[in-house]
Amino acid sequence: MESHADLIAADDVLLFVNAAITATGQREFHAGAGAQRLSLGFLHEYLRVNYRELYAATLALGCNDHNAALIIQALLVHADEAAPAERRTEGALIARRLLTLPPQRVYRLFGQLRRAKVNNRRTRAIIRDWLAARPEPAFDAVKYRSGLKAALRHTHLAPTEAELGDFLFAPKRRAHYDAPLLDAWRRAHYEQPALYELPFTVAEGFAAKHGIARGAFLERIAPRLTRLEQLRLQESARAHGAQAPAADLARMPLTRLASYTLALPTAERRERRAELTAALRAAAVRAAGPLRGRWGTVAAVLDDSFSSYGSGTKRRRPLAVALAAHHLLAELAQRYTAHWTSGRTDALLAHPLGPTPLGHRVLDALETSPDLVVIVSDGWDNAPPGLAAEVLRVHRTRLDPGHRTSVVHLNPVYDAEDFDVRRLAPGVPTAGLRDAEDLPALVELAQFAQGRTGLAELRAHLDARVAAFLSQETR
Repeated sequence: MESHADLIAADDVLLFVNAAITATGQREFHAGAGAQRLSLGFLHEYLRVNYRELYAATLALGCNDHNAALIIQALLVHADEAAPAERRTEGALIARRLLTLPPQRVYRLFGQLRRAKVNNRRTRAIIRDWLAARPEPAFDAVKYRSGLKAALRHTHLAPTEAELGDFLFAPKRRAHYDAPLLDAWRRAHYEQPALYELPFTVAEGFAAKHGIARGAFLERIAPRLTRLEQLRLQESARAHGAQAPAADLARMPLTRLASYTLALPTAERRERRAELTAALRAAAVRAAGPLRGRWGTVAAVLDDSFSSYGSGTKRRRPLAVALAAHHLLAELAQRYTAHWTSGRTDALLAHPLGPTPLGHRVLDALETSPDLVVIVSDGWDNAPPGLAAEVLRVHRTRLDPGHRTSVVHLNPVYDAEDFDVRRLAPGVPTAGLRDAEDLPALVELAQFAQGRTGLAELRAHLDARVAAFLSQETR
């Protein structure tokens, strides 16, 4: 029997998990960046102070990179609050999560620890181990030069090689470097061809210094672009009269590919329909993995109202998550139907438009008698307001008291005012959703948000996720 305190604790942890998955401290459609950061900062401190062990465990739950960095920073800044047994688990979680973060974000985190004057033994060991695991120290020295220098100075670590030390702290000491990348950086200061041997973001600065035309630069640097850089720079290359870098869309992550698709003009999406649809489907098949075709009958209610535009800093992000979820659910289900709030049926041409008649679309979905209804929406039901909640209440209490049809609400937008993602109805489990690829795990997690499970079950779930997370192979 769970105590009242345990139920409150479980609710607090789930509330934080929703925030840690969706919130990035950036402006959303209904709230500014300041409100987002203030609300998120309060949640981090509240959970760390009251449930430190569970706070650390959320690193294994798919929280986004922004919140993972905040959690790691808070755990290291307040290391003296942890018991010895907690420190071992925290250290393992931090080390494992750092390996999954983009390097630039890790170096930024190390810089924040330096500015906060956090230099305890555990912090130095974590930074040392992460640097030792980096596959190409010369690449880091060129691409993340200032970050690497700051990390080495902060931890009083010596570079792995003397040449690397000279490159970082006395670059004029040598007339030549044995490492090709380091020497290319040296030559790029006065020799234009050398800059095309460097990573794109470093070469970009040298190209500006040498006055190289943007179009010519993009054409010559194309072979060195990463997959995401190839996607990001296609439109820029065309705008400067250069040939767009070839991008292998079939290998792109599902949600990233959905964002790319929605950024294209409608006419281009029509022209490239076969290519884009095939790429989205291939990404969805990869994301579904062994669960493909095992979810029975599924109906999705997908929000493409005007608020799915997001904000200037997260442009079309909620709509991209809905589009990616649409393709993933089609692969997970044996039989699948989609219901966009706009009433459109062509997912590839989706764009943010009009109000949010969620209630009507939920009715349409329930009429198909599915095993599962998945609602992907920011939760602002306004045409008419509150209809979705009433439809779901009547369906649950009068038409389907035996819960033959499960309903799950996945929300990609953090509501700073309520410290949570906005919910549709009390009886419908709601979970935050960052990337559609996390959808299967979040549908499982959402069952805890119904208020019928307590801290013991949630703790067991977290323990299992932590064990699985720590046992994963590092990349």
